[in-house]
Amino acid sequence: MVTALTVNIGAASRVRAELLLRWLAARPEQVFLLTETSAGAGTTYLLDQFRTAGYAVVKTPDVNGERGAALVSRIPLIQPHPTSFNGVSIPGRVAVAALDTQPRTWFLGVYVPSRDRSEGKTIRKQTFIASLLDALGGLPAEQHDHLVIGGDYNVIAADHDPLHPGFLPFEFGMLETLESRGFLDAHGHCSPGVQAYSWIGRTGDGYRYDYFHVGPALAPLVRSCTYLHETRETNLTDHAAVQLAIDVKAASLPCGDPTGADDLPLF
Repeated sequence: MVTALTVNIGAASRVRAELLLRWLAARPEQVFLLTETSAGAGTTYLLDQFRTAGYAVVKTPDVNGERGAALVSRIPLIQPHPTSFNGVSIPGRVAVAALDTQPRTWFLGVYVPSRDRSEGKTIRKQTFIASLLDALGGLPAEQHDHLVIGGDYNVIAADHDPLHPGFLPFEFGMLETLESRGFLDAHGHCSPGVQAYSWIGRTGDGYRYDYFHVGPALAPLVRSCTYLHETRETNLTDHAAVQLAIDVKAASLPCGDPTGADDLPLF
């Protein structure tokens, strides 16, 4: 069984990154898809600690103040990684790798830009989503069908309850296009009819922004998908984490404790 977790870390400060690291290090998942990474000290610390402990880390640098996505794995990575995502409009907002599993799986972390009502930010978000969907459409069949997508999409479904005003057709269209191409909404499959939320607005209204989708070949292997609200409730971040379990076998890296506890003297 392979378990994965996605969580928006909210461009964590150095202090909050230490708390996040302790929480993640104690988790059972083999794969972490982290979103809203940054070029700051918090993200740098978090990823460096994982690398030092032997985890595989995939991260395109966040430049010019951009926020992004990172993939952290206890499962060995297989080369080469998919190249169709090189054309995504903001490369640092995706992190993709092939994992040493049976059957082979590819994992893609995604952080879709947020927007306000301004034309510039709307075009920026629409361009990113279009380029991401184009990249997915360019994947070879094996990669497409064995792909796990997770992250903060910053969109809601057209049947979201409540249906918050202000979302545009291209935002609903992201989820609709994934479904039309055979990607399974893992939580919707495991908990049909249940409206999940991963972010709570200032008015107390819930939004489902964070997701896992799996390709057609992996859909029968999905065993669970759960929203974990302890990350919000303990102020690690303002988003719930999402956990996915799929019934595939995986190799393992000899990882140590990224918190550094392995290096502490016994006496």
